[in-house]
Amino acid sequence: MNRLSSEKRRQILHLMVEGNTVNGIERLTGASKHTILRLLELAGTACMAHHDRAVRGVKAQRVECDEIWSFNYCKRAALKTAKAAPAGAGDVWTWTAIDADSKLLVSYLLGNRDADAAFDFMSDVADRLANRVQLTTDGHTAYLSAVLGAFGIDVDYAQLVKHYGESGNAAGPERKYSPGICTGISKRRLVGQPLKAFVSTSYVEKHNQTMRQHMKRYARLTAAHSKKLENLVHSMALYATWYNFSRINSAVRMSPAMACGLERRLWDIGDIVKLIEAWEAQTP
Repeated sequence: MNRLSSEKRRQILHLMVEGNTVNGIERLTGASKHTILRLLELAGTACMAHHDRAVRGVKAQRVECDEIWSFNYCKRAALKTAKAAPAGAGDVWTWTAIDADSKLLVSYLLGNRDADAAFDFMSDVADRLANRVQLTTDGHTAYLSAVLGAFGIDVDYAQLVKHYGESGNAAGPERKYSPGICTGISKRRLVGQPLKAFVSTSYVEKHNQTMRQHMKRYARLTAAHSKKLENLVHSMALYATWYNFSRINSAVRMSPAMACGLERRLWDIGDIVKLIEAWEAQTP
């Protein structure tokens, strides 16, 4: 079986994490779509294993959590008329947890926006932390029971709830694409003694924008959405390792993994290729 060279893999992976589509990568590199998606599967699998192993014992002080919406194959509203929709089609929510100081992506989970997903996500966040933290989420009702189930009372937890009004003077077609105006916020102390000044979700919401910029599958109003849930999962896994270990964050002027003490040097795409090759060597 033909195998891509390490340099070709570096090129394709670099294009992936810079927000290019599969079709665009096919045109730029000459590799077939099947080959590109196979590499994405290998990269995602290797990166998931690396994240699970390496992002442990995180010494954070403040953690912010949020959920970002995307969809697989088609939107939920279109499922009734969609033909031969695969398993997992419809809305997909990606739960993320960010260390507010190092900007490390501590944990992520793709699934529904329900109580079961919230509990699984919060349990994973708790397992990866080395100490008590101040935790902030939005006002999604599933969070409270999930936080209590995962952390018990060993956390300082608050919710930041934003209140929205109409979209200002926007009228006509542009109103559809104008966000609502934030008219105020409420900070709710729920567990422990969270410091009110640090109750914020600004960093994790900024990270949502970074995800949309670097993964075309998350971009709004495009035809680049995932057609298979597995591809979306693998894309997120590749991004998480690249973001944590290979990307310099402008706020900390190093990679988040370096800022958090999980890594001493800045990775490049070649290190992710080595992860893939090591995974292939272990897999019969």
